[in-house]
Amino acid sequence: MTVFKSDFLNLLQERGFIHQISDPDSLDALAARGELVGYIGFDCTAPSLHVGSMVQIMCLYWLQQTGNKPIALMGGGTTRVGDPSGKDETRKILSIEEIERNKEGIKQVFSRFLKFGEGKHDAIMPDKRDQEMSFIEFNYMILQAYDYVVLNQRYDCRLQMGGSDQWGNIVNGIDLGRRMGTPQLHALTTPLITTSSGEKMGKTASGAVWLNADMKSPYEYWQFWRNTDDADVERFLKLFTTLPLAEIERLAGLRGAEINEAKKALADSATTLLHGTDAAREAAETARKTFEEGAIAENLPSVEIPRGELEAGIGVLALFVRAGLVASNGEARRQIKGGGLRVNDTSVTDDKMVLTPKDLTPEGVMKLSLGRKRHVLVKPA
Repeated sequence: MTVFKSDFLNLLQERGFIHQISDPDSLDALAARGELVGYIGFDCTAPSLHVGSMVQIMCLYWLQQTGNKPIALMGGGTTRVGDPSGKDETRKILSIEEIERNKEGIKQVFSRFLKFGEGKHDAIMPDKRDQEMSFIEFNYMILQAYDYVVLNQRYDCRLQMGGSDQWGNIVNGIDLGRRMGTPQLHALTTPLITTSSGEKMGKTASGAVWLNADMKSPYEYWQFWRNTDDADVERFLKLFTTLPLAEIERLAGLRGAEINEAKKALADSATTLLHGTDAAREAAETARKTFEEGAIAENLPSVEIPRGELEAGIGVLALFVRAGLVASNGEARRQIKGGGLRVNDTSVTDDKMVLTPKDLTPEGVMKLSLGRKRHVLVKPA
């Protein structure tokens, strides 16, 4: 393991953030002097980032925490380009109004992790639209290289960070900068984060794990981390929390049922970073009541169903799909065969079961469960 002069690179290395660095000694010297300005670009294709962006967000967080300056570059211009290959249907060409709405949602997340302002080390959030000219005419990779050069010219930015798949794009920016007479620019990439089962980080059976509370509740976010596989706990504690490494080492050493203490610590710390202490405490209490006491906690995720529709009767398959616990009727049938679906803690055995107001609990709700850890309350409206 390399011993760096700067807290920034030592910390990233110890926590597992570094995949490649273009010029370690030069970058290390800048960071050690507190003179490093670094950026990561984020597209505005949705009103929230998802948990797959957390590695990059944490890189900017640690850059600022170690006395340097982070830039979160919003992709107002390149978002309008869409996917240049035409293969990614999630990157549609958006209107200016849609991009602005998405930017506002994304800013809510960054305000949790970065201190913005006018100070030397305060974070800034410029928009690519402000610095791109005739971007539709440009090659997409050239655009990214051009962004890097402009950020250097305006803010003395010397570092671009990104996932390991962005190495080539970042190096193109370094090469363009050299030809245009910038000081030495640098690249740092992070490893591709997958779970121990090989799945891409941030995807679940019910869809993306969004960071905005109105798209994924603090309880659901807490539960996502609580459900981490045993083999991933230590790595995720290092990447997605700010717990001291000594405490992480202690938690990683727990075995058997005690590993649940480490998973709860991961969920508590990750949720506190994003949603605050009160939300994390409330999520943990909701989980405790639900799993340890068997109670119906009011803070569980919920879905409203028109009372008239419930009075007419709703098929159990359709209701689980609407609650977002399964993706299709077929998946619901498979779960029923395996004993995985429950209504009010009673296993569903008949896929033709019809639910009506008589299935509401004394609290006036219906609790749908997938396995032991995922629950949604159905509330008549």
